Amino acid sequence: MSIPSDEVVPGDIVVLEAGDNVPGDSLILESRDLFVDEATLTGETFPAEKACGVLAADAALARRTNSLWKGTHVVSGTAKALVVATGRDTEFGKIYDRLKLRPPEAEFERGVRRFGYFLMEITLILVIAIFAVNVYLKRPVLDSFLFSLALAVGLTPQLLPAIISINLSHGARRMAASKVIVRRLASIENFGSMNVLCSDKTGTLTEGIVHVHSAIDADGNESEKALFHAYLNASFETGYVNPVDEAIRGHRAFDLAGWRKLDEIPYDFIRKRLSVVAENSGRRLIVTKGALAGVLDACSLAETAGGGIVEMAAARPGIERQFHELSDQGFRVLGVAHKDAGPATRIEKSDESAMTFSGMLVLFDNPKEGIAEAVRKLGELGVSLKIVTGDNRLVAANVIKQLGVADPVMLTGQALREMSDGALMSLAGDVDVFAEVEPNQKERIIIALKKAGNVVGFLGDGINDASALRAADVGISVESAVDVAKEAADIVLLEKDLRVLLGGVREGRATFANTLKYVFMATSANFGNMFSMAGASLLLPFLPLLPKQILLMNLMTDFPEMTIATDTVDRELVDRPHRWNLKFIRRFMLTFGLVSSIFDYATFGLLMYVFHASAEQFRTGWFLESVVSATLIVLVIRTRKPFFKSRPGAHLSIATLLVVAATLALPFTPLAGLFGLAPLAVSWILPLIGVVALYVAAAEVAKRIFYAHSARW
Repeated sequence: MSIPSDEVVPGDIVVLEAGDNVPGDSLILESRDLFVDEATLTGETFPAEKACGVLAADAALARRTNSLWKGTHVVSGTAKALVVATGRDTEFGKIYDRLKLRPPEAEFERGVRRFGYFLMEITLILVIAIFAVNVYLKRPVLDSFLFSLALAVGLTPQLLPAIISINLSHGARRMAASKVIVRRLASIENFGSMNVLCSDKTGTLTEGIVHVHSAIDADGNESEKALFHAYLNASFETGYVNPVDEAIRGHRAFDLAGWRKLDEIPYDFIRKRLSVVAENSGRRLIVTKGALAGVLDACSLAETAGGGIVEMAAARPGIERQFHELSDQGFRVLGVAHKDAGPATRIEKSDESAMTFSGMLVLFDNPKEGIAEAVRKLGELGVSLKIVTGDNRLVAANVIKQLGVADPVMLTGQALREMSDGALMSLAGDVDVFAEVEPNQKERIIIALKKAGNVVGFLGDGINDASALRAADVGISVESAVDVAKEAADIVLLEKDLRVLLGGVREGRATFANTLKYVFMATSANFGNMFSMAGASLLLPFLPLLPKQILLMNLMTDFPEMTIATDTVDRELVDRPHRWNLKFIRRFMLTFGLVSSIFDYATFGLLMYVFHASAEQFRTGWFLESVVSATLIVLVIRTRKPFFKSRPGAHLSIATLLVVAATLALPFTPLAGLFGLAPLAVSWILPLIGVVALYVAAAEVAKRIFYAHSARW
């Protein structure tokens, strides 16, 4: 009877034929010429042969030829199968359950969280200490509290969320121009930090299309006759449309005028070969094509170079040796044979005997054009490529060799099952190819690489890749991928090509570099100013700045930093991946905060002991010096080079000039009284400008020394 697939339960026996979807994970009871497309589950290019049988319990998913999986479909043949699992108990159901779990914390999220904790610790310690000391010195409690609170606001880079959002949005727009669509903005930062890219093989590194490499005879020489016989067989067979026959027909066209098909014996799992009988000018010829071992079993003779004929017993060792050599190189090898059919117009399976071996057909899935160069450039950018595939290990090894890895380290799914998580974490970084792996093992590989300290990207397009896409720091899919994969991915490529990733990686790094610029600017300048104010509040008989002046200073210095998303990025900052490094940020903050404080205290001395400034004049002078120096220092901190050798973005330059001009003009406007500022004589302003100039020069020197003794960020 016919029933809806959602009513199928374990224990049901289902009858399947070409075009049917498999309703549940099933065990094959009977089959005939059964081929199933399992690409979404295993990634295999070719339809999988299926047959009734008994296999080892630990057989890999892609090697379980006696099983059918929900979500796959029958390409050809028929089958009767026992349903053993439905719904969430199927392999696809298990993937669904893993997708419901909360994805692991990504590298950028972890960095922001740790940076937030770090700032909170510094702010709490500084604010509590300053408030306590001011109260101890019998300053007004409310003023002391408001001053401490203003310091906390000043120390905190409160624009960080906005800066991150602006940077990410700007980066996403630029990446879209490079055919990289960002679905989750935070992934851009991880994209820039990525140092390991795990990728499927089929369709990503290779074209995903079968090609004919060559046709050779028993001696390994090119054979026109073997190629013609393969073409004749592929042209006249009427079974399911398969990529092998399409490749043969597309490789080279022969003139079949005068030939007509008389009969055909379709492929089956026992023979593992397909035969046709064709006639031309009264001559009837049987041509057989299939698995090499099956074809050799049907042959008693073999053709050699020059059309010579030898006994199969003598030729077979050499043929098998060539087969193993070609297989080790990642080629798929088929056998082709022929014999005269005599007067027969119809043939039986028994006629596949005493045939003459024509030669071997060598097939391959070609690496994409330019992919080796793309992999090399990714390596130059500090991103190592690892193949994670369900395909055969020899094929995968051959592909990565063609991409420039001479002696790849390989790990199979079978070995993964026997390996502990700790051992995998230790070994994963050195492995180039993970072959014959199952969907859940892909996720396990990603997690192991992350635990080993890597920022991991994963490129996949099948349902079987969904859980790994979620587990990666950067899940990358393609526009042609299944919906589940695109939904799980952070980034979608409009072209399934690693070359598209190159521009995306650079943009991601530029975005991350600009985000870190703001962090360095805000923490170093803010820390220096707040530390100076904290010290001055203990030494002066009045508050060095009013709370509203602190907040205004913080607001004005943020304007140039808001344009950082459009800033230019030095080449060295996109050549290598960079990550959150709290130790580096802390050293940077202390170093440049100390330099800032030195010149702040120089300003204190100038105002108090040279100009003998009143409280209002002192606050105005220090306000001018603080805002102008914090604004100009952005131009120094934004680059590792001397600031005059790295041109800032136009928006940053304009914003810097406007803020400096507005700051110098503010004490002379009607707004001055509102903020407690007073006009200063030119004889006061010029020395303050001199202090700022010395500060910029000192910061440039400190920067050279700092980077000379610090790791790259």
